[in-house]
Amino acid sequence: MTSYADQRRTMVREQLSQRGIRDSRVLAAFDRVPRHCYVPEALRAHAYADHPLAIGADQTISQPYVVAYMLSVLDLQGEERVLEIGTGSGYQTALLAELAGQVYSIEFFSDLAAQARRVLADTGYSHVALRVGDGRMGWAEAAPFDAIVCSAAPATIPPALTEQLAPNGRLILPLGTQRQHLVLVERSTTGLSQHKLLPVRFVPMQ
Repeated sequence: MTSYADQRRTMVREQLSQRGIRDSRVLAAFDRVPRHCYVPEALRAHAYADHPLAIGADQTISQPYVVAYMLSVLDLQGEERVLEIGTGSGYQTALLAELAGQVYSIEFFSDLAAQARRVLADTGYSHVALRVGDGRMGWAEAAPFDAIVCSAAPATIPPALTEQLAPNGRLILPLGTQRQHLVLVERSTTGLSQHKLLPVRFVPMQ
């Protein structure tokens, strides 16, 4: 039977690197974080497959490529304060902990948050700050953030999130209802700019 480590290396090579993910830090993080620990036990045989997986509460762990693309766009260097909206299983949270200096994560569903907290601790990421709440409001007392990443799609960009972006900060999120695109919002000295990226399909933001 192929080991999880071998499956992880194959995922990085075939699903990420060969599709254009070039950020060496992102690729290394995907090679380190044990994705199979962040999916339900019944689905672990599919943990490194090229598609989303259900994690409960009608939520999903996203396709590896999409997560890697989003993290590559953020261009994290290792010292940033990052806010994640939608902890989910905690997988992207762990990747962020590999890539940034401080990670704050908000999950709407308390059961998912409790499970993610346990798995993050078990896999060595207990230093992440995690709480249950309305992600649309951000985490004002920990702001500003150098980067914000959303794992669920709002119909419009929540104003609190752009307000909590630091100068030169980046926010990436899926945006829309029936039709969604990844959108990058950047804060500069002249204000906010917005760029449409890939078409995607995410669960709606609660």
